Amino acid sequence: MRARGLERIRLMSKIIAVLGPTNTGKTHYAIERMLGYRSGVMGFPLRLLAKEVYDKVVKARGALNVALVTGEERIVPPKPKYWICTVEAMPQDIGAEFVAIDEIQLCADPERGHIFTDRMLHTRGVHETVFLGAHTMRGVIAALIEDVEFLDRRRLSQLTYDGSRKISRLKPRSAIVGFSVDNVYATAELLRRLKGGAAVVMGALSPRTRNAQVEMYQNGEVDYLVATDAIGMGLNLDLNHVAFSALSKFDGRKMRDLAPNELAQIAGRAGRGMSDGTFGVTGDAPSLDEGMAQAIMEHRFTPIQRINWRSRDLNFATVDALLASLDVAPTHDRLVKAREADDARTLRFAAEDDEVFARASDVASIRLLWDVCRIPDFRSISPSEHVQLISQIYNFLHEDGAIPNDWLARQIDRLDRPDGDIDAISKRLAYIRTWTYVAQRRGWVKDEGHWRAEAQSVEDRLSDVLHTRLTQRFVDRRTSVLLRRLNQKEALLANVDDKGDVTVEGEFVGRLEGFRFRPDQNASGQEAKTLKTASLQALVPHFHLRADKFYNAPDTEIDFTDQGGLMWGTDAVGKIVASEDPYRPRVMAFVDDLAGQDVVDKVQRRLQHFIDRKIAAAFEPLLTMKNDETLTGLARGFAFQLFENFGVIRRQDVADDVKALDQDARGLLRKHGVRFGQFTIFLPLVLKPAPTRMRVLLSSLAQGLDDFIAPPPAGVVTVPSTSFAGPKADTMSGYRIAGERAIRVDMLERLADLLRAQDTRAGFEANADMLSITGTTLEQFADLMQGLGYSAEKDERPKVKAAPASDTAAESAPAQEAGSEADAQTADTPTADTPTEDVPAEETQPDQDAAPQSATEVAAAAAPEMEVFFTFRWGRRPEPRQERRTTGDKPRGKPHAKGGQNAKGPKGKAKRPQAARPPKPEKKIDPDNPFAAALMGLSQKK
Repeated sequence: MRARGLERIRLMSKIIAVLGPTNTGKTHYAIERMLGYRSGVMGFPLRLLAKEVYDKVVKARGALNVALVTGEERIVPPKPKYWICTVEAMPQDIGAEFVAIDEIQLCADPERGHIFTDRMLHTRGVHETVFLGAHTMRGVIAALIEDVEFLDRRRLSQLTYDGSRKISRLKPRSAIVGFSVDNVYATAELLRRLKGGAAVVMGALSPRTRNAQVEMYQNGEVDYLVATDAIGMGLNLDLNHVAFSALSKFDGRKMRDLAPNELAQIAGRAGRGMSDGTFGVTGDAPSLDEGMAQAIMEHRFTPIQRINWRSRDLNFATVDALLASLDVAPTHDRLVKAREADDARTLRFAAEDDEVFARASDVASIRLLWDVCRIPDFRSISPSEHVQLISQIYNFLHEDGAIPNDWLARQIDRLDRPDGDIDAISKRLAYIRTWTYVAQRRGWVKDEGHWRAEAQSVEDRLSDVLHTRLTQRFVDRRTSVLLRRLNQKEALLANVDDKGDVTVEGEFVGRLEGFRFRPDQNASGQEAKTLKTASLQALVPHFHLRADKFYNAPDTEIDFTDQGGLMWGTDAVGKIVASEDPYRPRVMAFVDDLAGQDVVDKVQRRLQHFIDRKIAAAFEPLLTMKNDETLTGLARGFAFQLFENFGVIRRQDVADDVKALDQDARGLLRKHGVRFGQFTIFLPLVLKPAPTRMRVLLSSLAQGLDDFIAPPPAGVVTVPSTSFAGPKADTMSGYRIAGERAIRVDMLERLADLLRAQDTRAGFEANADMLSITGTTLEQFADLMQGLGYSAEKDERPKVKAAPASDTAAESAPAQEAGSEADAQTADTPTADTPTEDVPAEETQPDQDAAPQSATEVAAAAAPEMEVFFTFRWGRRPEPRQERRTTGDKPRGKPHAKGGQNAKGPKGKAKRPQAARPPKPEKKIDPDNPFAAALMGLSQKK
């Protein structure tokens, strides 16, 4: 009776086939038609598309009136009027007034075609049935269904072939289509580097992840979309261009080329509404031949001649009978038997399990087995593992009537983990889809509401994590935002914090160091170029503000480095460069070009003022002496020499000029602070740390050194000689190299003052003042003195020890000969007055078992402690003469002039008297010579 009623409905239903290319408004037309009725059902090829339409209908009629049913999602209010479903999940025979099936050309699909064919042939609305699809289905529909009204739809915009383009040259609002996960990920990664990123859309994504990715593209966060052919199934996106990165795909069994109508279905996503679109190829995809491209643009494709079919009259008497009914061939010449689908193959393998086969012994058991075998293989691990899972679920259902809660909880809980990369999260998401599907089936779980919510919540969490992972990997929000603003020629807003960190449009882009922008070091390639271009453009106002602040900054905020760099705080803002005038070096400002010439000029002026004032302050005594007009003649010339050498000259370099100066000239120079030292002529004021630091810098510039002289540490009297490399490095640093160390020239002259009081020819020892002045040890002082031209003779002597604190010792101490060996032994020998109460008795007794000491050991024990000392004499000690060689008793060479056996000539003749020598002229002694007193004493003795 019910069958006759349904047949009558099928015959009375108005059937309309709305055919046409993409972007013709077919889906919109069907939604409007359905909402004109009190009830309706619409079937879509993808749950993504079903979810999109569900949201639109809910917006129009409210959530209480709309149901969403897919394999993994079921939202069914108490009394829904409209059902939005995937084709497989369409409710059958509910008496809806309106029925629509989208993408009807999928009847020819080798995998799912038989399901679309079944819905086309047998699912009807009471009043109206609508088929939506391509023109290629017209002949098949007309041959299989009577009284069909065809409604042709024309594309609202033009679609044009744009040829082959590199990915780097693709226009914004483009989609790049690939047919494998690896291809999609590789393309998205490339777009991230080149364009700032892309959204990713694949059929394997959950609706939640896909919607989040699409929303990211639609709202303009990224300008590119990378997708599989899933976007060809009615997804409405704001696309201007579709580029194919491949023209072949794996269809589940083999690689095959895409047909022109399949390419057209995808390419047609470009250009929505009245906006024209383009399509082309990119990457490794070959260019389309002219005929195929023209066919896609004109929507001319080979009509579909036959569609896939599988019998819906299934025999559940036995498993074999069921398999046989699934293998029945069609009788109509427009129908072709579908290849074995996944559910039929799973049934055949599951029936080979003895336990399953034994349980499937009646109609109800076989129906249950068939329903379980129709669980999609979301995991796609291997057919055997899928069959194993199916068998386990079937055994649970057959034995207990439901899947055990604890077992199902374990399956779901082990997937509820947010860790891992994109592949790991995607795998868990595919696994949870199995349990989402299972929870939707009536009677399979004991608490359907709980397990549906539990499985859906895990899927939602994993979907959110996957969206985050995809975004982190394939989207550089910073570059994407900046590129979009640059392309739109919009003003970019930049902010610079106190640390110099720069953000543009809220994204960190780098640091502003002085007046140079340093892009984020994590950026590279095209990304780095984009960052720098966008950032410098946004920073132009900040450069001007910062230049004003710098120009008004006090000198205390600016400094120079030992290598000539100019610093503002911790930021390098310029460097000092040589000029013709050593006292007037130029400055070079470090300013980015886009800051503008005004900023460059302002920074350079401020730096020039700073360095000029620093030089004037450091060399004020020199500049004053140079400008003193009272200095004339030799004094003025010598003042210029000091000025040219920055106030420090080695005396040996100007010895003749110093001799030429009379006392009046020297007096004029001394008024300006010039000191005529034994080794160096200098102005003490320019030896201070600040002038010394500036002097070595200006000297390095004047000499054109690549590595500038490093100034010595302030306050250090002697430093290693290796501290100075290059000509005049020690002199410009205010030091003189003497042996392995260098001594500061003012301390050297103080040492010379001490040496004047010493008998430098007879020899003298260093005293505490000498060591204190030089800041050296005795060994270092000896090396220093040798470096100054002295000889140093090393010797040892007994060390004088402090006398005992008794009155007797105090009285006898002056009478003892200091340093004598006897006194040293006496001092070390215990006396009767020596306190011994703190010494144990056994320690004061001789060791009876100890071996007797040798004479050497006794002498060593009694030897006094020795100290080292040096005797210094002026000049190098001459080497001893070698003995004259003789032959027998006969001396060689000329006889000595004085008495002895050589008083007469070799033949016994008297020696010829020598002529009287004229007296030597009196030698004038330089009063500035540190040894003047000693030399004058010798002169008087002579």
